[in-house]
Amino acid sequence: MISLRNACKNIIRSASGLTVLSVAALLAGCGNQTTVQTETEASDDLISVAFSEVGAESDWRVANSESMRSTFTTENGYEFYFEDAKGKQENQITTLRNYILQGVDYIVLAPVIETGWDEVLEEAAEAEIPVIVVDRMVDVEDETLYTAWVGSDFKKEGEMAVGWLENYLEEQGNAEGDIKILHVIGTQGSSAQLGRTAGLEEGVADHENWEIIAQVQGEFTQAKAYEEVSEILEQTKDIDVIYCENDDSAFGAIQALEEAGLTYGMDGDVIIISFDATEAGLTACLEGKINLDVECNPMHGPRVEAIIKQLEAGETPEKNHYVEESYFTPDMLTEELIESRGY
Repeated sequence: MISLRNACKNIIRSASGLTVLSVAALLAGCGNQTTVQTETEASDDLISVAFSEVGAESDWRVANSESMRSTFTTENGYEFYFEDAKGKQENQITTLRNYILQGVDYIVLAPVIETGWDEVLEEAAEAEIPVIVVDRMVDVEDETLYTAWVGSDFKKEGEMAVGWLENYLEEQGNAEGDIKILHVIGTQGSSAQLGRTAGLEEGVADHENWEIIAQVQGEFTQAKAYEEVSEILEQTKDIDVIYCENDDSAFGAIQALEEAGLTYGMDGDVIIISFDATEAGLTACLEGKINLDVECNPMHGPRVEAIIKQLEAGETPEKNHYVEESYFTPDMLTEELIESRGY
């Protein structure tokens, strides 16, 4: 007797040429409606890869999504599904259940936050669908519920930023002076936020003259960071460093500083530290607006494909795949270098 999951999978695989709405209508008869979009025509010869993305809240996230799209194409032998969770974990859980119902070959998950995944990943495991986690990690009791993880060492990124700041202050002859830091936090509970925050907080604990005067929620967006930093600047302008957990947050902080009439960057009074090193972020760094931009490489599509190829060959991939990364200061950059990076 054919299972419901396999029956629905057969519907999807026989739906080549149908519109997304037509496929969704067929799936409704399998007991669940879906809004998941397929970005290629289905074929029995294609490997189906379904990606649940956090959203499009930042340049980094857009580049990450495009890396997946450009990797998992029909020409490369894939049937690709994509869903934007709009920053909500509940949307991702619904999407994953739709992917499981469709019986895709692989699920790729970029989780909004680390916790709350045990139940839906157990469902994927019962359906024997490998789950590859990218960027942010998942915190589950049973780590066999996901096949592999690909991403950055976010705490190491924070430690690199702290190490750079320590050296920079020494070079400026201000290693012993009081340093007041405004911390613009990313999405609370995400791996990037947890790691970059830990790096900063441990660095501050190691320096008696460093102080975090406030921690505000930037949510990895320019608009929220601008709002929060503006409120702080209404209370105090005695700030030496703004530690922003991504480039978009740095742009919001810069906007707030400009409106408050404060100088920043290489020729200003406020040091700007950022993360991601997107094209826009590095351009601002080259212009001297950002003092330090720590790299976080979003081009995970080829890395995920390498894991899938291992699985298709019957091999067992390593559990964790850390991306090698560095950092950039204005003197390290050229327009040609920025353009060559591809994100």
